[in-house]
Amino acid sequence: MTQHIGIVACSAEGAALCYRTICVESPQLLGAHAHPEVTLHGHSLADYMACIDRDDWQAVGELMLSSAHKLAGAGAQFLICPDNTIHQALPYVEPRSPLPWLHIAGVVAQAAAERGYRCLGLTGTRWLVESDVYPQQLTARGLSYVRPSAAEREAINRIIMEELVYGVFEPRAVVQFQSTMQRRVAMP
Repeated sequence: MTQHIGIVACSAEGAALCYRTICVESPQLLGAHAHPEVTLHGHSLADYMACIDRDDWQAVGELMLSSAHKLAGAGAQFLICPDNTIHQALPYVEPRSPLPWLHIAGVVAQAAAERGYRCLGLTGTRWLVESDVYPQQLTARGLSYVRPSAAEREAINRIIMEELVYGVFEPRAVVQFQSTMQRRVAMP
């Protein structure tokens, strides 16, 4: 029996990709056209950004908890959030959450360890890359990590916040991400 998934949305692009991935990947496990029940709730990205811009992760957590309660009321059995950045608020959220959360960085770290990776390159918003969200999960599994330079973080952050969250995918942005990752791979 599949569980009812609650998606805590922050960005529309992340939430849409998460929902689509669940629906596209599920038939491999559940059979043709099958996917679990999914309910999504999201506050405006502007509400999240107002909290993030003032470095108020507890307020980010309150928005996440608001969604968690609504999703629990809709029958969800566990929660996922496809937006890496706001995972910084999970320490405020988990003790008061009505449902368990799947930690995105924990899943990534587990998959990386299972595949035999030893070092991962971090990318994402500057708030995420400068946080301990991934380092905590990676080091707990014996994995190391590298961060982009400060200039690369700002360039990637601009692309994410000014383009990707609006569904804009420019070829130059792909080049920026690829070159950032290639420089990390080339590091001694």
